[in-house]
Amino acid sequence: MLSYQHAFHAGNLADLHKHALQAWMLDYLTAKPKPLSYLETHAGRGLYDLSGAEAAKTGEAAAGITRALSENWLAADHPLRRALSDIRARHGGTAYPGSPLIAAHFLRPDDSAHLAELHPAEHQALSQVAGFAHLHRQDGFDMAQALCPPTPRRGMLLIDPSYEIKADYQTIPGQIAKLARKWNVGVIALWFPILTDDRQAAMVTALTHAHPEALLSQVRFPPARPGHGMVGSGMLIINPPYGLTNEARRIEALYDRL
Repeated sequence: MLSYQHAFHAGNLADLHKHALQAWMLDYLTAKPKPLSYLETHAGRGLYDLSGAEAAKTGEAAAGITRALSENWLAADHPLRRALSDIRARHGGTAYPGSPLIAAHFLRPDDSAHLAELHPAEHQALSQVAGFAHLHRQDGFDMAQALCPPTPRRGMLLIDPSYEIKADYQTIPGQIAKLARKWNVGVIALWFPILTDDRQAAMVTALTHAHPEALLSQVRFPPARPGHGMVGSGMLIINPPYGLTNEARRIEALYDRL
């Protein structure tokens, strides 16, 4: 059974990068009065408490979203800040949303959402906060391949593995190639870590060669603690919405100052 639990890392600098772009895309997509589909392959529990023991143990949120809010990295009207304010109004001032609840903030009654989470405890926790979505306790790639192209055909797929399965780096380009062929109008967004040993590099090269029109956004930051292997965050987005490149470059510039 997979052991990764995101509660130790929720709200860190990688989450900030990923969620700022996710929220921007969903805000853009839902501005048009056409229904959409939102799919997520590795949903996690959906809601985290930054005052909990897990967050306190690593301190990653303090260096991420907590610092970003105190230093106003995000404007008051930024989509992520709006979503966070709404979720904290309902769940408390130390709540932090995973990507499912960020999506829930933007999705409308006519939209369709499908969330996959294989870990039993994380799936159970997700079921308590994700009543807006169809939940799937199965491999997320199996779910995505079975549902794509979804109905409605307009929409977004977020692929956010833990990469606890090391073979993901080799198999993800093939998975995305199949999904992009099936759902050629979908926004397909992949998050990946940037690691000190660069094990992600071959995957990123394969994806950029196969999808030359995709947006690649990468940021770097200090390791969370001495010896920690993750030193950055990446997003590769096929069919990026208009204007996303400018937002990605703005977010990247924030990290350049770290």
